[in-house]
Amino acid sequence: MATRARQADPGTTLVTERTEIDEEAGADESQDRHFVTALARGLEVLSCFRSGDSFLANHEIAMRCGLPKSTVTRLTYTLTKLGYLHLVPDSGKYRLGTATAALGSSMLVNLDVRQVARPLMQSLAAETGAVVALTARDRLSMLYLECCRSTSIVTLSLDVGSRIPLGTSAAGLASLAAMPASERADLMERIRALDEGNWPRIEKGILAAVEEYQATRCATSAGNWVKDVHGIATAFWPGRGLPLMTLSVAGAAGYFPVKRLQEEIRPRLLETVRDIERNLGQHFEEPAPVRPAGRP
Repeated sequence: MATRARQADPGTTLVTERTEIDEEAGADESQDRHFVTALARGLEVLSCFRSGDSFLANHEIAMRCGLPKSTVTRLTYTLTKLGYLHLVPDSGKYRLGTATAALGSSMLVNLDVRQVARPLMQSLAAETGAVVALTARDRLSMLYLECCRSTSIVTLSLDVGSRIPLGTSAAGLASLAAMPASERADLMERIRALDEGNWPRIEKGILAAVEEYQATRCATSAGNWVKDVHGIATAFWPGRGLPLMTLSVAGAAGYFPVKRLQEEIRPRLLETVRDIERNLGQHFEEPAPVRPAGRP
C-alpha cells in the first residue's frame, strides 16, 4: 500500500477560499451592474464540494459559503431540480449531480493540453518517482487538471480536481512568478488580507520564488506549503485561449531534497514542458542568463 505524504487541512483551505470568494463577489456586485448575485451564489454552492467531499448538508454548505442557511436551502433546492445536485433522502445531504459531472467532463475532454501532456508527464513521474501535476490558477488556489504518479511507495494523495494554495506551493509560486507584476501584486495583497499572521513568511517565499524564476524559469517550494513536501514547478502558456498553466514535480522531502530538485529534476522538468509546448505548437522560452551584479 502506498504511503501518503501529509497534506494541509482541506477544511481550513476551503473556508479561507470561501471568504476570499465572498469578498471578491461583494466587490464585483457593488462595481458591476451586470453582476448576477443569485447566479454567483449558486455557483459558490457547487464550488463547496471538493475532492473527498461526497456529501454535504445545508448547514455545512452555509458555513463554507458564508450565506444564511435559508438562502442555501433555496439554492440547493433549485440546483437539485436542475440536476446539478442530488439529495440523498436517508441522510438529508447533497452530492454533486449528473449535470455537474457533464459540465466537468465536457471541459476536461476539450482540454487538449491534457492529452498532449499526460504521456510526457507519466514518463517524468516514472523517471523521478514523484507526483507530476498540471495545474492552473483558480482564485487563490492552484487546481489540478492532470496528475501522474509513479509506483513509488511514497506519494502525495492528490488527484484531478484537488486544490493547493497559490502562495506557498511550488505550482502557485511558479504561477505568481510568471505572471505580470501588476497581477502578482494584486494577488499578493489578497493573500495577505486572508492570512495576516503568516504573511511575512509567505511574502518572503513569493519574493524568493520570483527571483529564482527569473534566473532559472522554475520556482522551488521546500516545506513552504507542507513541512514534509518539496516541489519544483515551471509555468507556460498552452495557447488556444487557455490560461497560464504550471507543471510541477513534488514528493516527500526526504526523497526530494532541494539540491536534487534544482540539479537533477529541473532540467527534466523544463525539457518536458518544452516537449509539451512543441506538441501544442507553442514556443518555449529559455531562462535568460543571470548577469553578475553591476554588469549592464
